[in-house]
Amino acid sequence: MSKTEAVRSAMYAAMKDKDKERKETLSLLLGALKNKAIDKRADLTEDEENEVIKKEIRQTKETLELAPKDRTDIIEQCEMRLKVLQEFAPEEMGEDAIREVIQAVLNELGIAEPTAKDKGKVMKELMPRVKGKADGALVNKLVGEILK
Repeated sequence: MSKTEAVRSAMYAAMKDKDKERKETLSLLLGALKNKAIDKRADLTEDEENEVIKKEIRQTKETLELAPKDRTDIIEQCEMRLKVLQEFAPEEMGEDAIREVIQAVLNELGIAEPTAKDKGKVMKELMPRVKGKADGALVNKLVGEILK
């Protein structure tokens, strides 16, 4: 079952349970997935679906960060939305798994003692391997720690 179908069935379940907030969030996510499919003029791959879900999560986090502290209604809505969206988000790689991939890249490139000058080469090889599976900022931080 694709993520789009999973979101659709979860939305129907929320409608039956009369869970208005959950239904609205799922409806927005389903709309974003459908729009991406329309733009592509074909069904979405799993990676493309995950990309749309991550984008929705990122936008919700930005809204949460920009919301004034006295607007508890916006804050509560964003937190609830994030909880629902996280259900459909792909699993992120942990720090240990990212470190293993970094070490594998260093071994493949033949870099025994990495320096800051090697960062460009390492990142060029590393990012395609972890794209969509790990947070780019975390990957950058870990590479920076290893390449000191």
